[in-house]
Amino acid sequence: MLDFHDKLTQGHRIEKSSKRILCVTCRVLQREVYLCASRSPNIVDVVLMPQGLHNDPNVLRDELTKQISRTSDEQGNTYDAVVLGYGLCSNGVVGLEPEIPLVIPRGHDCVTLLLGSKDRYRDHFDSHRGIYWYSRGWIEHCLMPGKERYEFTYNRYLEKYGEENAKFLMEVEETWMNEYSIAAYIEWPELPSEKFKDFTKDCAKYLNWEFQQLQGSSQLLQDLVDGNWNEDDFLAAEPGQMIDQDLTNSGIITAVDA
Repeated sequence: MLDFHDKLTQGHRIEKSSKRILCVTCRVLQREVYLCASRSPNIVDVVLMPQGLHNDPNVLRDELTKQISRTSDEQGNTYDAVVLGYGLCSNGVVGLEPEIPLVIPRGHDCVTLLLGSKDRYRDHFDSHRGIYWYSRGWIEHCLMPGKERYEFTYNRYLEKYGEENAKFLMEVEETWMNEYSIAAYIEWPELPSEKFKDFTKDCAKYLNWEFQQLQGSSQLLQDLVDGNWNEDDFLAAEPGQMIDQDLTNSGIITAVDA
């Protein structure tokens, strides 16, 4: 039987064989991140950020800056790295200056993380214009384009401005939808759900869009929390560097001297 000191020593050996990682991610990736964290050999602390911060890149940057300044957990255990479950995200990661190693997937947004690679995202985007992406997390945490969103928005305008103004505002509100023609639902094999797929089908029918289903991949997000950070898929920034966008090649983001 192990005594208390032996248990502490054994726990210390287990901890030293793993990295201690802080993963900061958008709430829409909640299920996917927790799944990957549960399978990781590392000790992964997850921080979920509110959905929608990317709508104002300055707000997203400020909130991420607060999180990446955490160099240890509540018990004083030092993190080996901070990893972000974000891509470029409307330039919200541009300007971040890490205090410890910071790892970010090379992608424009979380769709890359759901599909499993930036190359797959780019190939599908280039060959299918007018895509609006749906996923289980997006559906759970925000109103996606469809009947439910239309009725919610219309009733809000109706209550505030009256019927005539509400109809006019909805016409203005919905003009951006003319840019889209496809509702593409991404599903990981590990997280199947007919309910969310059917919801996306209903949205596509209501909007007169084409429905597509794509099988996603957990590989990129799993590599992120496992510490498998190859240069092609991830940017690893060190203290003294700053995150910037990279418009010269497919790297998407880069690290420059702060």
